[in-house]
Amino acid sequence: MTTTNERLFVVTGGPGAGKTTLLAALAAAGHRVAPEAGRAIIRDQLAIDGPALPWRDRALFAELMLGFDMRSHGEAQAQAGPVFFDRGVPDTIGYLRLCGLAVPEHVERAARAIRYARTVFAAPPWREIYAQDSERRQDFAEAERTYEAVTAAYRDHGYDLVELPRADVEARLAFVLERVRALASGPSRSDLG
Repeated sequence: MTTTNERLFVVTGGPGAGKTTLLAALAAAGHRVAPEAGRAIIRDQLAIDGPALPWRDRALFAELMLGFDMRSHGEAQAQAGPVFFDRGVPDTIGYLRLCGLAVPEHVERAARAIRYARTVFAAPPWREIYAQDSERRQDFAEAERTYEAVTAAYRDHGYDLVELPRADVEARLAFVLERVRALASGPSRSDLG
């Protein structure tokens, strides 16, 4: 059974491109947001010295991300109005491809069944704001490869990507909200020719 919802908006991209900052701004503006699976899993696994870390067991890390994103999607279905996601199920496919791991059929099934709004916002690699930390160990070159892998996964699954401007968070916030308003209102009479 496919579940889709045109009010569930994903923000994807490579690490360190400002996704989480944008989601925090959306939350501060009163919008519902779903957190990124990867960072939450890394924090939890570090706290217990667990095995599901991208530098220990990438396949297990991917499985936990898939479960987290499926749960987030299900919870968002019960909420009214738009919900903004810091990554979604297709990001797991991009991650597996980036790592050179096979994409299991159940992950493909999940990406086909669990759908978001057709328009997906993509935060491009942005060297000027990129920084590593205890949870983000990738260098900038890997961040760029991650961007290519995850955006390809969304395209492969029928999504339309809209690149976010390399601008401050207020400009990005305005850009996203304007695009969401335009999508909600549909084509104007002038668009109909």
